[in-house]
Order: sequence, then C-alpha cells, then structure tokens
Amino acid sequence: MKRYTIEESAFSHFFTSDTRSAWLWLIARVYIGWSWLEAGWGKFHNPAWVGSDAGQALTGFINGALAKTGGAHPDVQGWYASFLQHVVLPHVTTWSYLVTFGELLVGAALLAGFLVGISAFFGVFMNLNFMLAGTVAVNPIWATIGIGLILAWRVAGYWGADRYALPLLHRTIRPRMTEG
Repeated sequence: MKRYTIEESAFSHFFTSDTRSAWLWLIARVYIGWSWLEAGWGKFHNPAWVGSDAGQALTGFINGALAKTGGAHPDVQGWYASFLQHVVLPHVTTWSYLVTFGELLVGAALLAGFLVGISAFFGVFMNLNFMLAGTVAVNPIWATIGIGLILAWRVAGYWGADRYALPLLHRTIRPRMTEG
C-alpha cells in the first residue's frame, strides 16, 4: 500500500505554529480576553447575577430563550429549550454564578495568555450556549476569534504565560505519559 504525506501549508504553519504570528494572536487574545473579563465583571457587580438576587437575570434570559421556541423556524431548538427548562432553571442560582465566574476566568486567562487553547475552548463553549439560546449579538465574532485561538494554541500565548507554562507542562506531563 502506497502512503501519501500531506504537507502543512505555509499559510497554516505561519498562523498556527510560527512565533512570528504571535503578535497577531496577542491582539486577538487581548481583545477577546478583555471582552470576556468586562462581561463577567459587569455580572459580578450586579446582584441579579451574583449576590442577594442571584439568578434573576439568568431567569429572564432563559425565559426569553424559551419564548423563541415556537414557529416553523424557531430561534431556540426544542432539545436546548428542554435543557434550559429542566436543568438550568431548577438550579438557576448556581448557573448564574457559573456564567459569571466562567466569564471572569476565561477573560483573565486569555489576558494573561495562560493555557490559551483551553481557555478559548471554554469561551467558545459559552458562546455556543448563548447562541443556542437564541442570542446572536457579538457571540459569532467572539466564537470565531476563539476558534482561531484554539487552532493557534501553540503560539497564541507566546507573548504571555504560555511561553513558560507550556514548556513546563511538557516537561512534567510528557515523561509520565511515556512511562507506561
């Protein structure tokens, strides 16, 4: 059987592996990290998200999403509406805290350039959930930038904590994986 090797394109290599593109990812990372941090910070200082009335804002958001489930082409699919109604609403206070602190942590990690691929993944996961709940706004833009950061995880945090964290993780985790 003849084997074929498909080489990585120069374009792909530059944007996902070459540290010369790190400054481009730094701009994207700081933009999206600041955006996440700002969104979480606003929720953190809002008692309807965190504090005495925690869960009220999220309840309103979910009820708005549930209202978008009707018609021939609903904005919110039935399976996701069921998830919101049966999993999120009964524990809305917990979910309110999870959203708030998730946004803060993703924002802080991206700003610091710490585990950028993993941090961006959780940001994209939150964006996906917001979009599934029928909210468009900036979510597609943030998700697209987040996917880029995930793909460029090796260099996206080069001008940040990943410059030191990734080699350290590689040295400590890699030997254990090969031991047996």
